[in-house]
Amino acid sequence: MNTKEELLKILSLKLRTILGKLILDFELLQEIRLRMNAPLLIVYANRECFVTEDAVIVDNPKKAVIVTKNEIRETMEYISNYSLYAFEEEIRQGFITINGGHRIGLAGKVIMEEDAVKGMKHISFINIRLAHQVKGCADPVIPYLVHKQVDGIYHTLIISPPRCGKTTLLRDIIRQLSNGSGYLEGMSVGVVDERSEIGACYMGTPQNELGIRTDVLDCCPKAKGMLMLIRSMSPRVIAVDEIGSKEELDAIDYVIGCGCKLIATVHGSSIEDIQNKPTLGELVKKRLFERYIILSNRKGIGHLDEIYDADGKRLYAGKEDNPV
Repeated sequence: MNTKEELLKILSLKLRTILGKLILDFELLQEIRLRMNAPLLIVYANRECFVTEDAVIVDNPKKAVIVTKNEIRETMEYISNYSLYAFEEEIRQGFITINGGHRIGLAGKVIMEEDAVKGMKHISFINIRLAHQVKGCADPVIPYLVHKQVDGIYHTLIISPPRCGKTTLLRDIIRQLSNGSGYLEGMSVGVVDERSEIGACYMGTPQNELGIRTDVLDCCPKAKGMLMLIRSMSPRVIAVDEIGSKEELDAIDYVIGCGCKLIATVHGSSIEDIQNKPTLGELVKKRLFERYIILSNRKGIGHLDEIYDADGKRLYAGKEDNPV
């Protein structure tokens, strides 16, 4: 089943018909936004646009088809195969991953129990984020991550603003480390995929290719997951996405102390930006990370700007055309 078929089958019949008529490359489609009583919006080739009832892409929201309450309800029925109860745990986390690795973000009335989210009802907002794997996008960075003297890799932090390709790059680094490449032999990699964005697991199986030596803890809190992997799977490398909490940083200290290598991502624009953050700044000061990869959208989404070592020495300066 191709990307177009995977997406259309979860939409209401009316939206399925409209989007099915669109003349576009579904591999460049990034998001479909359904908001009750609001225009149908898509993100295509890094640009927001709207869709009319006649399946025409426009910039004017007033010309777009309006998503109704019934279309939200019908779409949720197709997403959950008419059994929202079966997806209670996923809904509590705010998203459902479907076949193909596409992630369905949900928002509505949150039900609280003491300090914990118990569930969600009156779902009125749906964000369908399409899974796109870019194999080979880590080719430019792999040579800088390999530590030849110890037959391993350097502790690495990927720094990137939102929607600049950090998870895509992390995913391909994991794949190449796991499978091995011309720079190093394959090694065991443990992935803590708290939001199912790296592996995009569906019923326990990663929909994205993460390599033959990779083990995944799906929907697991990063701090707990890192410790679980160390104790149970003996990875040589642990990979996590979007670190930031004090608990996660304590777990990183433990992982590094156990001799396991770490690859992580964080929201930011530079090393200086990370240094100014209360908890993350301590990791930089301790020089726990040995490589810093900086991404930006300065010359297009996912541009590889720079790579630095632990001392702040620049090892790589971005070229004109190297999108992740």
